[in-house]
Amino acid sequence: MQEIIALADITQFRSRSEEFNPYDWYRDKLQNEPISYNEATNTWNVFRYDDVKRVLSDYEYFSSVRTRTTISVGADNDEGRGNDKINTINADPPEHRKRRSLLSAAFTPRSLKLWEPRIHEVVRQLLDEMGDAPVIDVVKDFTGALPVIVMADLLGVPSKDRLLFKEWVDTLFLPYNKDKAAEIGELKRKAATEYYTYLFPYIVQKRSQLGDDIISDLIQADVEGERFTDDEIVRTTMFLLGAGVETTSHLLANSFYSFLYDNDQVYGEVRANRELVPNTVEEMLRYRFNISKMDRTVKQDNNVLGVDLKKGDVVVAWMSAANMDEQVFEDPFTVNIHRPNAKRHLTFGNGPHFCMGAPLARLEANIGLELFMDYFEMIEPVPGFQLEENLTPSAAGQGLVSLPVRVKRA
Repeated sequence: MQEIIALADITQFRSRSEEFNPYDWYRDKLQNEPISYNEATNTWNVFRYDDVKRVLSDYEYFSSVRTRTTISVGADNDEGRGNDKINTINADPPEHRKRRSLLSAAFTPRSLKLWEPRIHEVVRQLLDEMGDAPVIDVVKDFTGALPVIVMADLLGVPSKDRLLFKEWVDTLFLPYNKDKAAEIGELKRKAATEYYTYLFPYIVQKRSQLGDDIISDLIQADVEGERFTDDEIVRTTMFLLGAGVETTSHLLANSFYSFLYDNDQVYGEVRANRELVPNTVEEMLRYRFNISKMDRTVKQDNNVLGVDLKKGDVVVAWMSAANMDEQVFEDPFTVNIHRPNAKRHLTFGNGPHFCMGAPLARLEANIGLELFMDYFEMIEPVPGFQLEENLTPSAAGQGLVSLPVRVKRA
């Protein structure tokens, strides 16, 4: 059993809003403590771009095989345990390569091409359901629902059960909280059991009715004679569903927040020039994906970062802070959708463990924003919105649970 490191002991944010807007903390760390030791958690923390990149990609010195970690995903009961065959998070090359190639059977470029029209369909359906309402809740009506329906559809299970999926994912990806560890643990076990019980029969049924979906791809996946059992496929989809829903939902919700509260000129400008959509998505990944971080365990004593690291030390690489490094990004604490190197952000990681779902997250965000702009010519904040009251802990930092928006139909 891995020991979970409490991130809150490192960051010590005083409010949810401060964690949602961690820019002062990043600025201070980048300028004053780019590599620092945190006594409360016995971790080293790195913030600068080059150092973060090195920690993420140099598996000679920094290993993904860990006994202590900041990652709190899944549950500790039988149903919630990961699938070792695809546990890429806790593996280094060459073992990592084998596990990843088995998993990548579900994420081929062919799949993305097949999925594109389906994503368009889901987005249009959600936008149509909003009708002519002058005010929408963009999180509840759109950004929270879209990735869940898409992932359910891509897995090949009924999207009518999307609220169940959303509930299970939100619970299984709850971050570690020392004060509520027992309570959160129980919630995760319950969610994992319900998910496992729900999905297992679908997989058994799919074996005799293969289709164009992720479960069918996983059933047929074969790497050097290795294949998935039904049990392993359930565990794999739990991981995929969580990763696919959490990331995209967070990215889209935060993008709309940014259009309303960071720079209210961006939406109109991008709507008038759709060629800006892809770079806008990259800039949102850089600037508004608030808490992207990953940990590694030191494999051998070294000084490659300029400090003496000992074998077994845990190093937390703060990708979201690296995205604010002025050595790489000019005027980094400003949203700039014309930024020429926005795509250099490290939000999806770097090296062998680069996020496999990144192309899908980008595709959903691009289609989602583009079609939303077809439907709505103008968006405005709703007066009286209190950020602090509309946030909840998630794997990617504080996540928006509600974002009311005044809209004008095109």
